[in-house]
Amino acid sequence: MPKVLISDELSPTAIQVFAARGVEADFKPGLGHEALLEIIGRYDGLAVRSATQVTADVIAAAPNLQVVGRAGIGVDNIDVPSATAKGIVIMNTPFGNSITTAEHSIAMMFAAARRIATADVSTQAGKWEKNRFMGTELYGKSLGLIGCGNIGSIVAERALGLKMKVVTYDPFLTHEHAVDLGVEKIELDALLARADIISLHVPMTEQTRNILSAENLARTKPGVIVINVARGGLLDETALRKLLESRHVAAAACDVFSVEPAIDNVLFGAPNFIATPHMGSATAEAQENVARQVAEQMSEYLLTGTITNALNMPSITAEEAPRLKPFVELAEKLGSFAGQTADAGVEAIEIELEGQVTELNSKPLVSAALAGILRTMLQDVNMVSAPAILKERGIPLVESKRETSPIYDSVIRIKVQTGGGWRTLAGAVLAGTPKIVEVKGMALEAEFAPLVLYLNNADLPGFIGALGTTLGDAGINIGTMHLGRTRAGDEAIAIVCVDEVPPDEIIAALWELPHVRYAKLLRF
Repeated sequence: MPKVLISDELSPTAIQVFAARGVEADFKPGLGHEALLEIIGRYDGLAVRSATQVTADVIAAAPNLQVVGRAGIGVDNIDVPSATAKGIVIMNTPFGNSITTAEHSIAMMFAAARRIATADVSTQAGKWEKNRFMGTELYGKSLGLIGCGNIGSIVAERALGLKMKVVTYDPFLTHEHAVDLGVEKIELDALLARADIISLHVPMTEQTRNILSAENLARTKPGVIVINVARGGLLDETALRKLLESRHVAAAACDVFSVEPAIDNVLFGAPNFIATPHMGSATAEAQENVARQVAEQMSEYLLTGTITNALNMPSITAEEAPRLKPFVELAEKLGSFAGQTADAGVEAIEIELEGQVTELNSKPLVSAALAGILRTMLQDVNMVSAPAILKERGIPLVESKRETSPIYDSVIRIKVQTGGGWRTLAGAVLAGTPKIVEVKGMALEAEFAPLVLYLNNADLPGFIGALGTTLGDAGINIGTMHLGRTRAGDEAIAIVCVDEVPPDEIIAALWELPHVRYAKLLRF
């Protein structure tokens, strides 16, 4: 009988589901890190929420661990790369608390607009300051959603019911799907200028970190209300405090903070500021949903090998796994390359399989590629949910197969439309290792190193020398360099694998090199 440890507070429903499926479950919430290290080796599965830190040393101490289930969405507390390296599946429950979190966002809007928190304190202190707490109606106001995915779209639906006007900035939302939702898709600059209320609904990624920076907050409409029930670190807390004090921001409400638990925060005590302790998913219904889902998913995997809502693995049967594994890795890394270079958002995707790979189950390959593309903006997307999220966003997908491949036995080719143009790249599995074999129609063979500088330049003298000098002067060591071009003197590319992370100023310097048209650091 498989054995699972539940190390955080979960609804009793989880234990009931495990028992009904024939999985033994030990309920030990509140374990300290050292105690967890001592006992984790006994278990096949670990069910957590956000309190337990599943670090590299925990994974190293768990030789029998097959799956970690997160009852909720975010996996900030789980070392996913370490788990993946040991073949441990990481699952989450991305849809179990969506309605609850969306409702909390709406509740925060009402509380901020009507100053409910401070009015409550004043009234219970024996004061009757009716005229002090002048609020504002939500009716007819413009709500600006930064992110309109699963939770954001639910907030939009509720806001439209309140007769609000809803605009959204979301690079992954098509105009057609925006029309279906009843919202207007606009650019971030326009949203900042138009919105009476701004609500954040994006994950924490490199692209979204500090999206409401001091500069962007200063460009908001005077009297704006700011709501964050998504992730800490999406806004500049110090800048927000200053704008609350100056009354440029009329009110703000946050359920999440840059450092949690938020025992002390620069926003605490600011005028017209409301804080709650990361309780967006704290309803009985949501806790039942995520507990049931995580127990069902973990049981299915431990008993039958079925993979659902995995962050680091697609849905693959035991028979298919050995042949598919290297191609799944290739597809995801190609997708990550495409997503990281789709700077203007993703408008359409084409995935083509060539050669012997067409004989394999294409679904996990396509799912892996889509997850790689989407995860650059939507951190919590996984290989199972990626196709549904793509459909939800209204992004067109074309899949095709060619039975022959002119050079390699098997090739996976990905095309992403961004900013009206197409980015194309292809890869192959060579000696069991995924490799890049083509970018923008230019042939080369390059590995997916952890740190890769991708440059697009004119094929003219002086580029390679200037590149090496710039990186050398900055103390950045080049591991390998791979070059491709259309023809002499025309367009060229460089894939440069480096050993250190180049600072932002070095990336900016690369843009200034002779003949450079594009430069970006990619991570794999």
